[in-house]
Amino acid sequence: MSEDSTFAVTVDLVVLTVRDEELSALLVRRGVPPHEGCWALPGGFVHLDEDLVDAAIRELTEETGVADPAGHLEQLGSYGTPGRDPRGRVVTVAYLALLPDLPTPVAGSDAAQAQWRSVSELSDSELAFDHDQILADGVERARAKLEYTPLAAAFCPPEFTIAQLRAVYETVWNTRLDPRNFHRKVTGTPGFLAPVGRATEGDRGRPAQLFHRGPASLLYPPMLRPPTG
Repeated sequence: MSEDSTFAVTVDLVVLTVRDEELSALLVRRGVPPHEGCWALPGGFVHLDEDLVDAAIRELTEETGVADPAGHLEQLGSYGTPGRDPRGRVVTVAYLALLPDLPTPVAGSDAAQAQWRSVSELSDSELAFDHDQILADGVERARAKLEYTPLAAAFCPPEFTIAQLRAVYETVWNTRLDPRNFHRKVTGTPGFLAPVGRATEGDRGRPAQLFHRGPASLLYPPMLRPPTG
C-alpha cells in the first residue's frame, strides 16, 4: 500500500436523550482546528491498539465527562466521503447512544464546551464536518427503533410509568398519541413491559403503576408511527 492510500479512522457519537420534553443531542464545541469554535458530535481518532466501541466510550468520557453510560449503544454506520475532513483521508465509524436524562456534561480533551442541544432547534449545516448528516441518520434510526424494539425504555429511568413512556414516544416522534390506545398497545405487546408491583402518585393524585423493561428484544405487533401530513 502506498503512503498516499493510507487513511485514519475516527469514531463519532450520536448521543440522544429526552431532556426538558425535547429530543436532545450531546454536542461539543471544538477547541482546536479544524472547525475550531464549531459545534460537533463527540468523537476522535481510534488508537492503534483500540477496539472501535472502546474508542467511542473513551472519547465520550474525555470530551463530555459522561462515563459508563447506562443505556443503549449500537454502531450506526460508517462515513468516508473524500474531503469530509480537511486533515486528510479520514473514515469515521458512528455510534448511536440512547440514554436516560443525564446531568450537564463537562467539556474536556479538545472540546471547549459540551452541551445538550435540542435537535429541533439545530439549523442545517450548523455542525462541523459531515456531522449534520450523521446526526440526522442517528435521529431517524432512533425513531425507527422505537417502532419495532423496546428501546424507548432506554430513555426512561429503570422504573417508569406508562405516561413517562408515552412522553418518550411523543418527543422522539414529534407527535401526540392517544393515551388510552397507547396504554392498550404497550401493555398488550408480549414482553415489552413488566410490572414492578407497586405504584406511584400520578397526575392529579391518581396512582400510576410502575413498569420496567420486559424481556422482549423485538415488538410484535410493532408500534408504528402515526402518518405525517
